[in-house]
Amino acid sequence: RETHTTQYFEMFANRGIYHDGWVACTRHSIPWLMVVLPPLSKDTWELYHVAEDFSQAHDLAAQNPAKLKELQDLFTKEAIKNHVLPIDDRRSERFNAAIAGRPDLMGDRTSLTVYSGMTGMAENAFINVKNRSYTITAPVELKDANTSGVIIAQAGAFGGWVLYMKEGKVHHEYNYFGVERTNIGGQTALSPGKHEIKYEFIVDAPKPGSGGKCALYVDGQQVATGRIPKTQPYAFSADEGADVGEDAETAVSNDYKQGDNKFTGKIFKVTIDTKPSNLSAADKKTVETAEDIAATIED
Repeated sequence: RETHTTQYFEMFANRGIYHDGWVACTRHSIPWLMVVLPPLSKDTWELYHVAEDFSQAHDLAAQNPAKLKELQDLFTKEAIKNHVLPIDDRRSERFNAAIAGRPDLMGDRTSLTVYSGMTGMAENAFINVKNRSYTITAPVELKDANTSGVIIAQAGAFGGWVLYMKEGKVHHEYNYFGVERTNIGGQTALSPGKHEIKYEFIVDAPKPGSGGKCALYVDGQQVATGRIPKTQPYAFSADEGADVGEDAETAVSNDYKQGDNKFTGKIFKVTIDTKPSNLSAADKKTVETAEDIAATIED
């Protein structure tokens, strides 16, 4: 059995090093304290002899500066060896690909096609349908006139949306923070066989959280219309993603059971097409900041 005597730690510039019964550490960035961060060189390091003080109750940094310096130097050595440097103390900015300087999976994408079995797709890895008009198109095959289950859902009981069928009838529900729901649905069960199901949302105005008109289509024919009074402007969920073929976590809608809502027909694919949000620069900045904070919580 292998035993390690040295272990370094770094996250958001909070650093630590364990070596032979000693720990040196410093807290640089505390998530719930939204303050301007000091330079890394101004951080206060603590020192604990965990071989004798497992709960780290007694800070020995002032009493044993030589040991503290030894462990700080060891942290630097381990950080260099493991490519930790340069230390990046940015917080929510690191979740914005453009700011962080890395490729963005979604980028300016306006269309995304997903398939049955793709579940748990995090919000920052899924196409953005907030504050804009969009359509969801799903070619499906129904085995009988009682086909039921979720075609696609995003998020869960505390906010999200879902396209689903119940006893052969197609439905869409928009769940506004778990407190207000808009459900539209066809009145007639669909016949067995292949159909194209489409949902359309047309936003009222280029403002965060705007409501809009919604409609359902089957094989090009409109089967239901409605109006969503307001929408979630910034994020649906920090921990529930998008699912195809089921609603895998808490249920967006109370019209089906949590954990028992898999689509009983066949889903060939689901395509989400979006229009530009046309938000003002100020509104776009507000939305991006809120989305970054949500991404921080999620990760």
